[in-house]
Amino acid sequence: MEAGIVGLPNVGKSTLFNALTCSAAAQSANYPFCTIEPNEGVVSVPDDRLDRITRHIPPQKIIPATLKLVDIAGIVKGASEGEGLGNKFLSHIREVDAILQVVRCFEDDDITHVAGGVNPLADIETIETELLLSDMQTLENSMPRAVKAARSGDKDAKMRLAVMEKCQQWVNTEKPLRVCEFSPEELKVVRGLGLMTAKPVLFVANVAEDDLLGEGELVQAVREYAESSGASVVPICASFESELAELDEADRIEMLTSSGLTEPGLARLARAAYRTLGLQSYFTAGEKEVRAWTIPIGATAPQAAGVIHTDFERGFIRCEVYSLDDLETHKSEKEIRAAGKMRVEGKTYIMQDGDICHFLFNV
Repeated sequence: MEAGIVGLPNVGKSTLFNALTCSAAAQSANYPFCTIEPNEGVVSVPDDRLDRITRHIPPQKIIPATLKLVDIAGIVKGASEGEGLGNKFLSHIREVDAILQVVRCFEDDDITHVAGGVNPLADIETIETELLLSDMQTLENSMPRAVKAARSGDKDAKMRLAVMEKCQQWVNTEKPLRVCEFSPEELKVVRGLGLMTAKPVLFVANVAEDDLLGEGELVQAVREYAESSGASVVPICASFESELAELDEADRIEMLTSSGLTEPGLARLARAAYRTLGLQSYFTAGEKEVRAWTIPIGATAPQAAGVIHTDFERGFIRCEVYSLDDLETHKSEKEIRAAGKMRVEGKTYIMQDGDICHFLFNV
């Protein structure tokens, strides 16, 4: 699972990406298309539950969950018709699982805005329109083949055509597919169509250093739009985070404290992106390591075991599970067992965020 960072040119995408990945690359130049090919990076997802677990189960190492990010070059109006780098950018967006759209919510005369003025809602509309137009084109191009396949009477082909027709009717109303209601069966089809407005979206409001919490009018406008369009918002000051990422731990803490913050904004962004992708974590804990494992929300215990190794899923027998609250109450796994709090779950168990597990398997 990966998220793509998108936005108009010069909104702070690459600055944000470099800060997120602690990249040593120089800050991007002040002109459009400075990112020609998508850059990829892997970032840790901050989770204080790891520290809480290690207070009672000290390990040799701690391994957090990670998130793959792709920095995609700036989109401009007309991209769906080939403007800028056009369909090349759109194809990169099509390949990711979620969209992190950076919108500029600060004024700075030294940084040119491609549209001539700072208007985050207009920026959002530009990108949403290009993605909608691209989806319209994708559906139109695919429809004749889908109609022909459905005429054969094949059940799956008929289902696919019905879903495509539903999607086409929806995008023609100029609304993103992420706010359209689909049944679980329909949703499986939608995911296979490569439609961009069906992807979950997180708006990243790039704010000024005097508005680190995103309380300004521009961010409020983005929040209101997000609520109406099935998306979320995280305010981030990319320049502040970039500077913060270059400091050592002591100076970083001092800078955060002086700014009235308890953690970098990037930590909030990583967690929000994780949720936007529909992911959650479970933990394994022992003397060797305490580790967060990434699974989709709704995954079963065998599917979760398969993340560690495919043999674990294939030979799954049962899962021993306890909670962090149990660990903090009873202090050790031995005492958790003695108190009867160690649960035994089978193949149908739906994993809960924060479960601490041992898997038993036989292959």
